[in-house]
Amino acid sequence: MASGEIVDLLVVGGGVNGAGIARDAVGRGLSVLLCEQDDLASHTSSASSKLIHGGLRYLEQYEFSLVRKALQEREQLLRMAPHIIGPLRFVMPHVPSLRPAWMIRAGLFLYDNLSKRELLEGSRTIDFRKHVAGAPLKKSLTKGFVYSDAWVQDARLVVLNAMDAKERGATILTRTRMIQARQGSQYWDATLLSTETGETSEVRARCIVNAAGPWVGSLLNGALNTPAQHHVRLVKGSHIVTKRLFDHDHAYILQNPDKRIVFAIPYENDFTLIGTTDVEYSGDPSQVGISEEETAYLCESVNRYFEMTVTPQQVVWSYAGVRPLLEEEVANPSAVTRDYKLELRNEPGLAPVLSVFGGKITTYRRLAEEAMEHLQPLFGYMKSHWTAHEPLPGGDIANADFAEFLRIFLQRHAWLPASLATRYARAYGTRAARLLDGIHDVAALGELFGGDLYEAEVRYLMRNEWALTVEDILWRRSKLGLRLDAVAVGRLRTWLQEQAQMQAPVVAMRA
Repeated sequence: MASGEIVDLLVVGGGVNGAGIARDAVGRGLSVLLCEQDDLASHTSSASSKLIHGGLRYLEQYEFSLVRKALQEREQLLRMAPHIIGPLRFVMPHVPSLRPAWMIRAGLFLYDNLSKRELLEGSRTIDFRKHVAGAPLKKSLTKGFVYSDAWVQDARLVVLNAMDAKERGATILTRTRMIQARQGSQYWDATLLSTETGETSEVRARCIVNAAGPWVGSLLNGALNTPAQHHVRLVKGSHIVTKRLFDHDHAYILQNPDKRIVFAIPYENDFTLIGTTDVEYSGDPSQVGISEEETAYLCESVNRYFEMTVTPQQVVWSYAGVRPLLEEEVANPSAVTRDYKLELRNEPGLAPVLSVFGGKITTYRRLAEEAMEHLQPLFGYMKSHWTAHEPLPGGDIANADFAEFLRIFLQRHAWLPASLATRYARAYGTRAARLLDGIHDVAALGELFGGDLYEAEVRYLMRNEWALTVEDILWRRSKLGLRLDAVAVGRLRTWLQEQAQMQAPVVAMRA
């Protein structure tokens, strides 16, 4: 990007909402620049429960509109990215003292029918003495319910939106912070700081989109100097990961005496993901971490239901994120709405700013669409809605049938170990062909860092997905951090440092 460039939209924030808005906008013919202060999906968007879901529990809070919207989006996303999003059956053990069976059945009936459902099975009652999901549970639990939702590789969802935006003409700048913005009558003049090089650049934008997530308010009150009409409430959600607790492919939704629910989800083949908590948070969103109390709470939640006892010592990984929820006058953080508000400040004689408050990963595409509706009067030449039926990169799989795609992929790449080929297909979909372009045997994949992480994949991620660091590669572009030991991580870190040193003279010569 040349300093001083003029764009229609400057999107601040590289989470799912910012990436989704950038993608939608550039596909409508707008010129777009997105800046993210860290890596894509560094914060809230990579700290989710990894679910695309309507939010069954939100029915108790009468959020029918939000649930309907999320269920509609669930169907859309399953078609848009069948490689990184897939169906998942959820089992809810029945505990009569917490919620009566009639209430759960009524809720599941609504959940099945609030929106048209074509890809997922409906709900039903199950007998744990006969169903595979009953085996890990305490014998006192004899009846339950099963329904459908979907899982997602959340950080990859963000990256794929950014990739598509870039391929359609957007500029994506990671590790770039907007440090100042001056509001004129027609444009914002923004100063961007590269946190890698320390260099600054200028960009002029007809409109700024503030999709900074937990920082949405501080950005308005700081660099944008535009006090907000809405506010966010920061709520910390934490998760733990253990070795696999059960041998089937269903997930569990577990009711707690405090009326909260906790998920236990099959994760990365060999693990179980347990979450989440809801804790008020007032610190720096970039420094969030799980507490001992939260770990204990999640272990206790699982231990109420499973025969196997889970202890904090069995946790192999944990993570926490801050959800920027729309501020409401409710005491319980779990009851705060997961819906969103878009605030457009378009005062006469001043360049506009659109701010995003709240939201959830499932509804990001709809949020982006609504953001474009807000901006339509400012950019009369915009094209109409388009994202609902356009696959994300790698998602152009015939009939969204991942099983058939995988069968053919395994057949065509029989030289790859089946587990590695399956992971490539899942992570990259049809783009796996680009990763493997010109490669016909395992030796040609290059250096093996550990597990099944080869040099060819790392180079692909660096070249196509803005990956620069160990954390980018092992915890956001993949979850291989669960499998690589300290020696392998050190080997990868050294290799990345060597690559950076090799690039430095090239950059200096170009400068």
